Amino acid sequence: MITIYQVDAFTDIPFAGNPAGVCILDGPANEEWMQNVAKEMAISETAFLYPENDGYDLRWFAPDAEVDLCGHATLASAHILWEKGFAGEDETLRFFTKSGLLTATFNDGWVELDFPALTEEETDAPVGLTEALGVKTLYTGKNAFDYLVEVASEEELRSIKPDLPKLAEITARGINVTAISSSKEYDFISRLFAPAIGIPEDPVTGSAHCCLGPYWAKKLNKTVFTAYQASERGGFLKVQVKGERVLISGKAVTVIEGKILGQ
Repeated sequence: MITIYQVDAFTDIPFAGNPAGVCILDGPANEEWMQNVAKEMAISETAFLYPENDGYDLRWFAPDAEVDLCGHATLASAHILWEKGFAGEDETLRFFTKSGLLTATFNDGWVELDFPALTEEETDAPVGLTEALGVKTLYTGKNAFDYLVEVASEEELRSIKPDLPKLAEITARGINVTAISSSKEYDFISRLFAPAIGIPEDPVTGSAHCCLGPYWAKKLNKTVFTAYQASERGGFLKVQVKGERVLISGKAVTVIEGKILGQ
């Protein structure tokens, strides 16, 4: 039997942040089986990893599709490797993924991820985007994964009640909406909707901050941020832009440990 964990990432309390499944394997697994496990977990992503060379092969599956980059499930994977004794907290973890080499380090209770910057380019809003969000947009850009949309205020961002079937028709992993924070505690806030891959609203999206960090660095003329993703569960992150890389830090809490009986 294979052990699977559920970890709440980008939070320091249970039942907040973004839940991720973590499944540590002895070696490669069948893709259909991994997709079925992710669908059974019914959370935004489940990570599957196994030891390889001096690190871990890592893949992420949403309920409806494999994804090329996932921050919170990488954070959750690192958290489990340290918490369960697979690695020492003084070790830098290396993950071999479809987005290249990613690393994680443990710093005073925070997991710091070293991810690629995923800058956006300004573009016209696709047909139906503004109507599906129901708010006026100040800016629309797109990178390899998502549309990035800035709105005028935190109040507008929090008020969004999107037309999810219309958003699902837009060709992109997700719609990443952001605004300046009205609180001094955070620099910017965001929400991410990804109904096209089976995630109506992602609670906290680490990989989205690979775009949000560089975007706000240009606008605010700084490189270190605190950020909040204003989903129903909510979660907080530290973000640092370092050239072509973005350091994303968060905390995590293990909430479930179980066995997979179906093979």
